[in-house]
Amino acid sequence: MTKAQRKTHAQADISEHDGATAKGARHSCRCNVLASTRHPGFLFLLGLALSFGVACIGRTAEVETLKPTDAQIAEVRQILRETPLIDGHNDVPWQYRKRANDDLNGIDLAGDTRKLKPPMATDIPRLRAGGVGGQFWSVYVPSTLIGSVAVRAVLEQIDVVHQMMARYPETFELALTAADVERIHRAGKIASLIGMEGGHSIDNSLAILRTTYALGARYMTLTHIRNVDWADSANDEPKHHGLTPFGEDVVREMNRLGMLVDLSHVSAETMRAAIKVSQAPVIFSHSSARALCDDPRDVPDDVLKMVQANGGIVMATFLPQYLTERARAHAALHKAERDRLEKLYPDAPEKVKAAMENWDVANPLPHAAALNDVADHIDHIRKVAGIDHVGVGGDYDGFEGPPDGLEDVSCYPALLAELMRRGYTREDIKKVAGLNILRVMRQAEETAARLQTQGQK
Repeated sequence: MTKAQRKTHAQADISEHDGATAKGARHSCRCNVLASTRHPGFLFLLGLALSFGVACIGRTAEVETLKPTDAQIAEVRQILRETPLIDGHNDVPWQYRKRANDDLNGIDLAGDTRKLKPPMATDIPRLRAGGVGGQFWSVYVPSTLIGSVAVRAVLEQIDVVHQMMARYPETFELALTAADVERIHRAGKIASLIGMEGGHSIDNSLAILRTTYALGARYMTLTHIRNVDWADSANDEPKHHGLTPFGEDVVREMNRLGMLVDLSHVSAETMRAAIKVSQAPVIFSHSSARALCDDPRDVPDDVLKMVQANGGIVMATFLPQYLTERARAHAALHKAERDRLEKLYPDAPEKVKAAMENWDVANPLPHAAALNDVADHIDHIRKVAGIDHVGVGGDYDGFEGPPDGLEDVSCYPALLAELMRRGYTREDIKKVAGLNILRVMRQAEETAARLQTQGQK
């Protein structure tokens, strides 16, 4: 594929990734801005924030979130010095592809990426401010790409992550194991892991799956928003009603390799089928609880109980469409309008883009969700699956319109402090922040070692 063809593909792919999410109005409330000055309590809240030294405060349209104390914030920051906060999903590699055609000169993560147009939610200063100790970087491949084109795209995305390590060696280091994450965190760096988003990127080949593992990929999301030949997506019409026999082979090979089976984006039937097959704990890298928001991307209670029995983890995501019913309904209207326009202008994506921009302006959804909504989902996952089976997967830079109070990667301490305010203990916070996913990684590594030993006999 030529450079020009790759640029065309990247432009065409933008609508699938960003358009599949809730495109709420851009939040003027960033983590360093409390609220609009028109809010009647603005000066009082500003004084509180300055006295506590906290930037991220959750806010709904009607009611301010009760604020954790400065002691709780300080304790969270101490916890994150001891235990790495590991986020399950961040789409910075996709931003390099869509904005700069995979050229790392196009985005300076050491600078302030809020100044970009459109602004980003991730940069090194804000990762440091957020206490991030480990990050799964998503090597997303749009499901419009198939065959060898998809394989090439995922290899290019993996290469972007490796380039990030080389460009910022004082900040990032590639992690392949749980022990690597802990070692890198102790050294004061951000442990960087690779997560593949979409099983279509292996082109129905276990050999390609093994190759991506050798290049550093440590989880694969079985589908994205379309079915693959061997598994059903949550956002597509059921075709296989779970996994095909080859899909089961994919899960088994991931177990043998030590690659985490990621069930975000898959249908509920596929979730159940994969958990039944997997000998290692599964993950949901960026999903929330369906009992609180009835989006098919979220995890039903019966599956949460299966995750508990399996030893897996659900990493609560921040995308409003998966958090609140009002955001989900708005996203459905957004998708219906895009579908209508794409049928109306099948050969004119620029017209679709312009019309959707007008639709967004005419149909804003301010305050689609807030920090306390994410905390509610974490509470529910804890209630059903247990405190050992919940984490965080923000999905930053994979969508627009973040929850109030969680505007960017600097805001994790505010979320953890809110959990502490709700009664989570210090050990609970450590588990949610990173200990749970480290345990899952270790168990997957142990399962792989056992399966590989058995295979040699």
